[in-house]
Order: sequence, then C-alpha cells, then structure tokens
Amino acid sequence: MQKTTTTTPAAAAGTGAAASPAAAETADSVASMAATPSSSSSLTAASASQHSSNNSSERGSDSIIDSSGPAQKQQQQQKEDEQETTISTKHEPKSEQSMAIHYLASFHEICVVTALLPLVTLFTCFVTAYVFQYDDVHETHCRVYNIVPSISAITGVSPQRYFWRFSIALHIGPRIPIAFVYKNYYRAQLARLAPSLVPKTSWLITLILVLNCIEIAALGGVTYISNRENYPVHERIFITFMICSLCYMLATIKLNGILNARQTLTEQQRLSIKWKKILFVVSILSTIGLLVFFAKHRFYCHDLAFSWFAFFEYLIAIANMLFHFTIIWDFPSQFMVIVQGPRENLLQYLGAKPKLN
Repeated sequence: MQKTTTTTPAAAAGTGAAASPAAAETADSVASMAATPSSSSSLTAASASQHSSNNSSERGSDSIIDSSGPAQKQQQQQKEDEQETTISTKHEPKSEQSMAIHYLASFHEICVVTALLPLVTLFTCFVTAYVFQYDDVHETHCRVYNIVPSISAITGVSPQRYFWRFSIALHIGPRIPIAFVYKNYYRAQLARLAPSLVPKTSWLITLILVLNCIEIAALGGVTYISNRENYPVHERIFITFMICSLCYMLATIKLNGILNARQTLTEQQRLSIKWKKILFVVSILSTIGLLVFFAKHRFYCHDLAFSWFAFFEYLIAIANMLFHFTIIWDFPSQFMVIVQGPRENLLQYLGAKPKLN
C-alpha cells in the first residue's frame, strides 16, 4: 500500500512565513549589493563630472590668463623701451640735444657799414690829402695845371695809403658772403617763374655772382697795387674793375626785371630798382666822360683834362658804392646767425622754414 505525504495549506503557509524573513533579508542584501555598484558608479560619475568641470574651469581661467598675457607683455615691453630711451637720452651729451646761437647780428646793419666804409674813407683821404699834401697829389706826367687829384693819387700817399688799404680790407671781408647771399636770394625766387625761363635766369644769377666776385678781387688789386708802384698792372686791373662793375649793374637790373615781372612790389623794392637804374645810367655817362678826358690828358695834355678825368672817376666810384648800398632795401630786416648744433637738427629746422617766393 503506497504511503502518500500531503502538505496542508497551513503548513505550507507556515513554511512560507518562516522562510520569508530570510528570503526577504537575502533579497535586501542582494538588492543592496545590486544597488551599491550603481550608486558607486553614480558617485564616480559625479566626481568625474565635478573633476572635469574643475579642469574645464581651470582651463578656462588659464585661457583667460593666456589671452591677456600678450597684451600685458606688450605693455611691459613698451614701458621697458621708454625707460631705456629715457636713460639713453639722459646719458647723451647736451650739445647733441639742443642748438646754441653764438652770434646774432642785423644783416641790414652789416650791409650799411660795409657800403659806407669806403665812401667815408675816400672822403677823408681826399680832404686830408688836398689840405696837407697838395703838391704831391696834383703832380702829373704832363706838368699841366690841375685842381682835382685822382683817387689813385690821394690813396697813394702816406698815411692815407694805409688808411685806405685797411678800410678796403674791412670792406672786402663782408662783400664775399654778401655776394653768395644775393645768389641764394635770387634763386629762392625762381619758383615764381615759368619753367621755360628758369634755365636762362639761373644762368644769369651765376653770371652775376662771378662778376661780383671779379669786381671784389679787382677792387683789392687796384688798392694794393698802386699806380706809383706798378702803373701798367694797376691800369689793367682798374679797367677790369670798370668792365665787371658795369656788367654786374646791367645784369642785376635785367635779373630784377625778369623776377619782378607782373609782381606787386613793396615800396622798398621799388626804391631799390629805381636807384639801381639811376646809378647805372650815372656810371655809364661817367665812364664815357672819363674815357674822353683820359685821352685828352694822355695824348694831348690839355689843361684841366686830368681834373675832369678825376671828377668822373669819383662819380663812378660813388655810383658803384651807392649801387651796392641799395642792399639796405633788398634785405631790410634779415639777421646773420652762427648756430651750433647737430647737422640733422639744423637741416630739419631750416627745412621747416618757408622760403621766399
């Protein structure tokens, strides 16, 4: 007979009830174990995300610092360059940093003294020689009556000879730079001319400079080589002086006519041109009279021929001196300056100044 074991529902339920706490506990542990990796992974992910965010913030701050770094470095480099420039400037000599004016004189006054010096000296020699050395200055090779001594006669006796030579030496000194001042003065006005007239006018300016220099040299020659010492040489130098003087006057008048055509002139410029023309005409007429009476005296020994020759000689000399005296109207307010300083600074300073037109 087969034995059958049956389980009642109550027993089954009691078994299930008895086994349920252990199973529940086991399930909880399994669930907690299952939950623990997930939570740890979430913590790990959170910490990783926080770390990445920290890294990203650090990288962001680094990028900000790096982006601002070049500007700061550039500003710092500029400051260092300025400091080096300041230091180098302090160590440079003062003579290279500024210009110093050692001499400043009125060019107008220099020209007045230069032009009047031979005129005053000639008058002094004439008066003193005529009063105190009458016989010496009136002696001629014709032995005829004479009342007016020549310039060579009154400046060839002593002590007038030394006074005249000293005066001409002082006169010639400024005449040479004045000749070059005139050249630059005329060249500064070439800009107002038509291009077709510039070459011809420039050539005329150079001719005036050459004639002026030859006239100055001839004046020194007739002064220091008297007719008593070497008459043939004295005579040739005097002729050279006369020719160059007349050509210089004519060329100067012609040049002023070209430069001032259709220009509004000041009162001083009009006076200068007017008196230049008058003195040139006086010089031409006096030269004709001088040649006529020189021939009468040299070849015919007429009475008073030498006196008329001397008279026209004085007129020529005075007209020449006054012609150069018109410089007071050409340069009424200029100054002569001697400046010390770096050449670059001087060229920059002079280049910034307006030129005459």
